Amino acid sequence: MLDKINSTAAYIKERVSDIPNIAIILGTGLGPLVDAMTDKQYIPYSEIPNFPVSTVEGHSGNLIFGTLGSRRVIAMQGRFHYYEGYDMKQVTFPVRVFKALGVDTLFVSNASGGMNKEFEVGDVMTITDHINLFPENPLRGKNYNELGTRFPAMTYAYDPELMKMADDIARENGIRLMHGVYVGVTGPTFETPAEYEYYRIIGGDCVGMSTVPEVIVANHAGMRVYGISVITDLGGKDVKQVPTHEEVQQAAVIAQPKCLKIMTELVNRC
Repeated sequence: MLDKINSTAAYIKERVSDIPNIAIILGTGLGPLVDAMTDKQYIPYSEIPNFPVSTVEGHSGNLIFGTLGSRRVIAMQGRFHYYEGYDMKQVTFPVRVFKALGVDTLFVSNASGGMNKEFEVGDVMTITDHINLFPENPLRGKNYNELGTRFPAMTYAYDPELMKMADDIARENGIRLMHGVYVGVTGPTFETPAEYEYYRIIGGDCVGMSTVPEVIVANHAGMRVYGISVITDLGGKDVKQVPTHEEVQQAAVIAQPKCLKIMTELVNRC
């Protein structure tokens, strides 16, 4: 594993002369955020040694180096999911490579279904915490002390200072920014009404099929993390809407300007 991480990082360093210390993982429908970046350099996942290849519609599959606002960033245009058949080591491999490249701050975004009764489709939510319902933890197995401690604390999995900055940005720009707990599940099925109710009862505000493994590994690696969810559909026993992947993508694109404003300002302030 260490050899794979180091060889992949070495390949990227040969291709890119100026490696940023900030990385962004873009979720479903949010890939177009890269349009706001300038001085871009694309590396397709298929060209990167040891990298998986995204198979989901709406996930383009490029590692992009460029400038967002006034800061250099790395952007993952497309992520890897457990439901695609990858194991957790593969899902989180890019985060390991980011750390080897010198990244110390990670931004993650996703599309999610809302259970919180105050939420509306198109809302954006700062992730304050998560509930891990994946059947496997990405840290399971041999621990490499070079990568992190055996038993990392997850008390502040999402950085409080970055959350406060996001609140300030939202308030300054008149953006309705919700707070809540993200529930991570395997997918690829959308949730049943009863499952939505269950996730709400155990403390969740929204649910999705990503993010949690990446955040666990980022914390293991000592990175600061900020997470944001776009509420693309609503679920529960009193909701009759039948979600589709196309509608999720459309809702995410509509919310994109709000995410772009918050992400860009955060990148420049952190």
